[in-house]
Amino acid sequence: MSRVNLNVSKLVRPNIAKLSPYTSARDEYKGDKGVFLDANENPFGTVNRYPDPYQNRLKQVISEIKEGSVKELFLGNGSDEAIDLAFRIFCEPNKDKAIVFTPTYGMYEVYANINAVELIAIPLNIEFQIDTKIVEPYLKDEAVKLMFICSPNNPTGNLINREIIIRILEQFKGIVILDEAYIDFSKEASWLAVLIQYPNLIILQTLSKGWGMAGLRIGLAWMSEELLYYFNKVKSPYNLSSTNQEQAIDILRDREGFDQRVALLLSEKDRVRNELMNLSITQVVYPSDANYLLVKFNNANQLYDELINRQIIVRNRSKVVDNTLRISIGLPEENNQLLTALKAITSEKESIIYR
Repeated sequence: MSRVNLNVSKLVRPNIAKLSPYTSARDEYKGDKGVFLDANENPFGTVNRYPDPYQNRLKQVISEIKEGSVKELFLGNGSDEAIDLAFRIFCEPNKDKAIVFTPTYGMYEVYANINAVELIAIPLNIEFQIDTKIVEPYLKDEAVKLMFICSPNNPTGNLINREIIIRILEQFKGIVILDEAYIDFSKEASWLAVLIQYPNLIILQTLSKGWGMAGLRIGLAWMSEELLYYFNKVKSPYNLSSTNQEQAIDILRDREGFDQRVALLLSEKDRVRNELMNLSITQVVYPSDANYLLVKFNNANQLYDELINRQIIVRNRSKVVDNTLRISIGLPEENNQLLTALKAITSEKESIIYR
């Protein structure tokens, strides 16, 4: 049984609840054999047919790997599609509100602005955790329809305290969107195992990070069957191409390779962290459950430019967390190039100081 007694259908915008979705040719006939003269397709070619609009084969493979239900899985053109749809399904433009905890993934704000939804930005505390005292007044505010929690958080890399998330799920009157884009690198298990307990929970995941399919643009959104009904109503009929679905299935078959690559990246992350902590230009290497490190340096802006000059590209996050660079973990040889460059820069700076 669900802990949360919440009628999520009442959170759906009335026009979405009444919407009659577009019915494609593949909705009307679901077989894969026959003479297909129903969808105005060109009869020539190898990619001439429209793809499965509900990605059933791909969903089955993903569900077996993730140990989730096909009936609770939405696949989108990246996780961004699910974020956009959430605003369109639940938030009345220029009326409803959403909450994010900053610093966090920037696309929440972009889609809020696109959909004319007021975004309330609540700063994380000094440990990059949610301050329950600040969020408390919003939990029963009926105008707040969505709350985005990124865990592991981007760009900080840390997990958000589980007990705080549970408290929010049990008290919030809207939809909690828990973004687990980096969960494949985390020591903590996904929330998917407890999805059934929280009808107001949507879990975002992706094949871009741990599985290395960023170019295929396949985002996952796990939710109750009740919520999935509305997402399927609103999505574009053929939102994932046949080619991308087939490529993803092929890559997902290599479970052993996936495990090996993730293990290597985690090992490399520990190595890079240890090396960074020994540099005099490093102030803080923040804890990370993702495939990147947020690092505070003495002068991050200058260091960023010096790395660019050496054709080493990291992400300058100093505008959201003072004096920080976000460093993705690459191949061992790429990490070596980074560390060699940082040691050279450190040596140059120390020679200037002690000259």
